Amino acid sequence: MLEPPFEILYEDNHCIAVAKPTGVSSAHYQGTEETADRLIKAYLKQKHAKPGNVFLGVVHRLDKVVSGVLMFARTSKAAARLSEQFREATIEKTYWAIVEGDVNETAGSLEDWLIKREQRVEVVEPQSAGAKQALLYFARKASQEGLTWMELRPQTGRTHQLRVQLAHHGFPILGDAKYGSIRTFGQAIALHARSLTFLHPIRYEPITLTAELPKPWRGRFARLLQAGNWNKT
Repeated sequence: MLEPPFEILYEDNHCIAVAKPTGVSSAHYQGTEETADRLIKAYLKQKHAKPGNVFLGVVHRLDKVVSGVLMFARTSKAAARLSEQFREATIEKTYWAIVEGDVNETAGSLEDWLIKREQRVEVVEPQSAGAKQALLYFARKASQEGLTWMELRPQTGRTHQLRVQLAHHGFPILGDAKYGSIRTFGQAIALHARSLTFLHPIRYEPITLTAELPKPWRGRFARLLQAGNWNKT
C-alpha cells in the first residue's frame, strides 16, 4: 500500500486529514512538484483501486514552511460544506508558535488590518483600500532564553495572518526571515497547526484532530517545551 510521507489523522468516505510536514506544499497550481493533494490522490487511488481520476477538494491550506493538521474533502458535497465552515470561521484552529522575544502578557488578542502586496502581506490603517480585518487570540505557554512558546487561535483566515501580526507586534516567528526573524530553523518556520475542530460535513458531529509536534521542535526547543509542560497539553 502506498503511504503518503505523513501521518493520516482521519479518513472516511467524506474527508481525509493528514499531519503535513514542512517542505510540502498543500496543493498544486502548475508544474510537477510533489504536493499534499497529489500525494493523497495517489494514496487513495491505490488504496481503493480507482480506475479514473480521484476527487479531492482543497478546503484550506497551510504554508509550505508550516507543519500540522491539513484537511481535504473526498466528495463535492463535503467540499462545499467544509469550505463554508472555513469561510464563516466556525472551524476552531489552534496553532503553536515559537517567537523571538519575551512576551509579557499571559493572554490577549491582536486586531490588525492586512493587505497583500506582491509576495508580502502588510499591516495597514483600517481605512486603507482593500484592507481586511485580522483577529487573533493568544496565550503564552512559556518563555526562556529570549524565546516564547505561544498558543494561537485565529478568528479570521487571512493569508500569512499569524506570521504578519506577530511580527508587527514585535515577536516574529523563529525562522521566518520573510517577516523579520533573525534566527534560522532549517527550511521551516516554528509554526505548527496543532489542532482543528470541525463539524463532520455529513453527520454534523464535532471532530477534533491533533498533530504531534515534529521532531525538530522536540530537539531544538526541548527545554522551552518542558517549561510549558507540552507533553501534558
